[in-house]
Amino acid sequence: MARSNTRLRNIKSFLIYRFVFLNGILSIVILGLILAFLIANSIKFFSSYPILEFLTGTKWSPTVLEEFGFLPLLTGSFIVTFGAIVIAIPLGIGSAIYIGELAPRTVREILKPIIEVLATIPSVVIGFIGIKLLAPVIKDLFNLSIGLTALAGSVMLAFMSLPTIISISEDAINAVPNRYRYASIALGATKWETTYRTIIPSASSGISAAVMLGLGRIVGETMTVLMITGNSPRIVFSWLQPVRTITATIAAEMGETVQGGLHYSSLFAIGLILFLITFLINFISDRFVNKIRES
Repeated sequence: MARSNTRLRNIKSFLIYRFVFLNGILSIVILGLILAFLIANSIKFFSSYPILEFLTGTKWSPTVLEEFGFLPLLTGSFIVTFGAIVIAIPLGIGSAIYIGELAPRTVREILKPIIEVLATIPSVVIGFIGIKLLAPVIKDLFNLSIGLTALAGSVMLAFMSLPTIISISEDAINAVPNRYRYASIALGATKWETTYRTIIPSASSGISAAVMLGLGRIVGETMTVLMITGNSPRIVFSWLQPVRTITATIAAEMGETVQGGLHYSSLFAIGLILFLITFLINFISDRFVNKIRES
């Protein structure tokens, strides 16, 4: 009987191991197929349009001037993403610390579900809220001709990434063993000193992972930035000007192009660059998190 149970457990362990292994291989294969698909559809563009001119061009006007400058889209994405990170990281981590360590139990039980529900709001609804509520405020506050600016996109993207950052950071904080808290308090530390000198360093790897996942949500968002950033493909270095991001360009122009044309393949080219940028961000974040865990 004991031998039979041991054999059954071994079979279950083998099947689970193989299932996880096959899922990992399948993920790698799918990722490779996506990359191959983007490269295959970008070859026509790179063979017809100079790569250096594409990467350093300052005008994106594919239908009128047939100019495919990538810099306006890159700068627009960078400005919106950087602004969202500056807003989301301190708010997200601060909220997670409050919910996980400082808030009373009743308040924690109320806030936690609300934050999780916020993550389910569709991006088109977030964009609509930005158009109706945020854009007029920015327009009046800074005396602008239009409120659809990079600042509006940054604020709404930060709002969208907050549930991810807060939830995962709060889980990381709660995963810190209570003996760390008791030992710190026993040595005479206050609740706040225990939080920022003991708990936060212990949960730093999880908090870093939460920030990187929030960054991934910001970089890959499409509909919200398409609706509230003004869609102006110009090189600007101000949050009070309309911009256009890489994702918004693909979403706005893919349905207007002739399949197989130069404009069509150029959208796959910027999609390929976006894929590489996202992969680089994930790679750097993974190395960073692993280094924190090893230290």
